[in-house]
Amino acid sequence: MPPGPAADDAPDNAAPFPSTGPHGHRGRMRDKLLTRGADALADYELLEMLLFFAQPKGDTKPLAKRLINRFGSYGGVLAASNEALLECQGVGPHTAAAIRLAQASALRLVQAEARALPVLNNMERLMAYLGAALSREPVEQSRVLFLDPRNRLLADELTARGTVNHTPLYPREVVRRALEVHATAIILVHNHPSGDPTPSREDIATTLEVRDAAELLGIVLHDHIIVGNGRWTSLREEGVI
Repeated sequence: MPPGPAADDAPDNAAPFPSTGPHGHRGRMRDKLLTRGADALADYELLEMLLFFAQPKGDTKPLAKRLINRFGSYGGVLAASNEALLECQGVGPHTAAAIRLAQASALRLVQAEARALPVLNNMERLMAYLGAALSREPVEQSRVLFLDPRNRLLADELTARGTVNHTPLYPREVVRRALEVHATAIILVHNHPSGDPTPSREDIATTLEVRDAAELLGIVLHDHIIVGNGRWTSLREEGVI
């Protein structure tokens, strides 16, 4: 017996609320967003409307609430992995892609804001970006921010993904890449999926190794930032650098 349609490719007659006209629920939600703004919408309503684009017909509110319950928040849904999303009842490839697109758009926005001003004079926006990019990651990942002589962001690159509590970082590769993009300074960044941004002995040792390797070629290590869940630690502020 052939498999049934994907969750977000169901036939129209399977939708419990097939009406999507301007006088229906979707029309009222759209009008609420456009006339009163996004602040007038609860998190599940934002997600419900996002799911409109993946599921052109039907009631998406139950799925929106289910996803928020599963992942803890609207942000948790956006940060969820493709694999975790597709394990949820009612989520198919179109829905997962819509959620991934929303996450990417949010990250591009805060990244653009972080690029607009010198990074070291704009820590609030920088931490908003890093928090959005890393705070809900289920495994450790290391990133390097490459800066120009005015401390503006040249590039933000993922250098490694690891396990739930370890990510390898190779000082030689970091410095080589800094030379390739003509960076004069760098900021190391990684996350602690546990939510606790306290640096480990290995974090401190790696920081000092990168600092020493960079200094040999005239590149400044400004900081090593560890991102937790809603918290972060600067190793410069901690006196490590």
